[in-house]
Amino acid sequence: MPDQYIRDYGKRLYGLCIFLCANSCEADDLYQETWLKVVKNFSKYDSSKDFEPWLTTICVNTYRNTLRRIARSPLFNTFSTTEEKEELLHSVPAPEGKDYSALYSAIDQLPEKLRLTVILFYFRDMDTEAVASVLGIPPGTVKSRLNKARNLLKEVLTDETDLQF
Repeated sequence: MPDQYIRDYGKRLYGLCIFLCANSCEADDLYQETWLKVVKNFSKYDSSKDFEPWLTTICVNTYRNTLRRIARSPLFNTFSTTEEKEELLHSVPAPEGKDYSALYSAIDQLPEKLRLTVILFYFRDMDTEAVASVLGIPPGTVKSRLNKARNLLKEVLTDETDLQF
C-alpha cells in the first residue's frame, strides 16, 4: 500500500479516531489498528471508488468491534472517566473561536448509534448516502437518526440559539 494514502488521509482519520474514542491513547490504538486492517485488506479495495469512505468504514467497524469486546468483558473497561472525556472535548479547537463544549458534551451523551451518525454526517462532512454505506444501514435510517439526534440535542442544550442545525 502506498504511503501516499497515509499522507493524504491520515490526519482526517486520526480526527475521526479522536471523536470516537474516550482518550488519545485509545484513539492512537484505533488509528493504528485501522491502518493495519487497511494494509491487510488493500487487495479488496475497489480503486474505482473513493478511498475515504472505505477507510472510514474500516475505522467505524473496528471501533464497533472494540465496543462489543468491552461490553462482553466488564472487567476490561478502557473508557476513561467523564472528566477525562470532557477534557479531551475541550481540547478540540472550535471553529471561529466559539465555545462548542456544551454541544460536544451533549453529542458524547447520545446513544452510540446516534452519536456515530452525527459524527460522520456533521464532523466528517459525509452525505446521507455515504453515512448509510459506512454504517451499513438504509439512507432513510440515517435521516431518521439525524432527526432524532437533533431533537435530543435541542432538549439537552439550554442555549440553542447559537447553534445551527
